[in-house]
Amino acid sequence: MLGFSKRSQKKASKSPLEIFDQYEQGRPAHQNAIDALQGWNCAFPPEFGLNAGNLPLYADDRIDWALRTFGSIEGRTVLEVGPLEGMHTHMLNCHRPARIDAIEANRLCFLRCLVTKQILNIDAASFMLGDIQAWLTEGEEIYDLTLASGVLYHMADPGEFLRLLAKRSHTVFIWTHFVLEDAMPEGDVRWLPFTGKVETKLIDGIAVRYYERSYHHANANASFCGGMKDRHFWMHRDDILMLLRTFGFNDVVIRDENLSHPGGPSFSLLARKAPNEA
Repeated sequence: MLGFSKRSQKKASKSPLEIFDQYEQGRPAHQNAIDALQGWNCAFPPEFGLNAGNLPLYADDRIDWALRTFGSIEGRTVLEVGPLEGMHTHMLNCHRPARIDAIEANRLCFLRCLVTKQILNIDAASFMLGDIQAWLTEGEEIYDLTLASGVLYHMADPGEFLRLLAKRSHTVFIWTHFVLEDAMPEGDVRWLPFTGKVETKLIDGIAVRYYERSYHHANANASFCGGMKDRHFWMHRDDILMLLRTFGFNDVVIRDENLSHPGGPSFSLLARKAPNEA
């Protein structure tokens, strides 16, 4: 054996404890997959006995209300914008839709969604990584129901997002924060993330107000689940409702409006188009 000696053999040997960092040494388990990704926000249903985040979004009453108000989604097509970690997707999946297209732009959130899909057997959903604006612009399918929970107030162009959503949806569920001056008087600490700039944006010729906001480097945390750009805008409550009605959603039901929410005033709404406009 040319060029081989006991000395070189000894040098090449490794300690049995020296295993590459990218390998999991423990017994195969779902918890290992959860632990492989940092920054979890959501908890798993307690019967699974898993440790992840703290938010119990697998049993979110906002989504329960949306499904009760909409009616059966069995055999229907659903678009989910910003699934976060797939817990709302799990709730939708339990009602047997024909398909759920779940679009997530945050890479870490997308990977966590894939882990959730595996653990909770979310078989009707396709999770896709990318920008929802491009999905809405380039596609043609019109969905029976679209969910955008915790999305609108993170947008760099929220009015345009609503315009595109209206072209691709018969019904939309939205949970969002909004601006309402009467609920946030001068000096309210909830104004602190805002820059003070208010822009007027024309959406299909309709003037709406954009209130500029910043994340102040919160995106450096692995659990960050905000928008794609630091410069993002909140809309005024009245402008959100005006745009939805202008875009054909003439049946708008509002639920759990909370003007004292510590993050800023918020509400849930389900907006439908009349059958002859859908």
